[in-house]
Amino acid sequence: MSAVAATVGSHVITVADVDARERAVRAGVRGDALPRPGAGEARQLRRWLTQVLVAEQVVAMWQGPVDLDAAPFADDLLPDAVARMEVGSVAAATLADRRGRAVFAAVTGDVRVPEAAVADYHERNPLRFSSFRHKVGGWRRAPGPAHLDEVRAEISAHLLAAARRREYRRWLDARCAELVTLAPGYEHPGDPRQPDNTHRH
Repeated sequence: MSAVAATVGSHVITVADVDARERAVRAGVRGDALPRPGAGEARQLRRWLTQVLVAEQVVAMWQGPVDLDAAPFADDLLPDAVARMEVGSVAAATLADRRGRAVFAAVTGDVRVPEAAVADYHERNPLRFSSFRHKVGGWRRAPGPAHLDEVRAEISAHLLAAARRREYRRWLDARCAELVTLAPGYEHPGDPRQPDNTHRH
């Protein structure tokens, strides 16, 4: 059996599993942009891939009910770069799979946004969902503040989507902390104790 890179509960992620994922990534459309094997950046890539593999396993181990047929689309959960940054690259990777998105829906199904939060957001961002107003003749003016009732649904949807991403990441981080053990050399890329971490203060 290949050496162990990580364990997730009783499930083993082997070095061969990491090797296979790295080969797949290097064979992809952005493979030429990846660091050369053996470099510190390449070891960091392997650490990140290990994080993705363990997160995928945590999601696979979800024992609650899921509805694969009702799983949301990836573009609905992660519509832009800001959403991807909010949830984090590892959690975002788990949402490439339909089961991951179904687990996302199950984990975050009870998340709600209070009406007070909607009103507060509108007060702090009065132009966020305003539309441009037009004069006769087609000249466009700067948008004016929209009334809360006009943009309530948009703000609620915006805040709910962000809250669900936060909840999913919180859940995934907590489950990984509970279940995952990483072998030396496969630590989190941001772990300051590992030698390839170049982030310094």
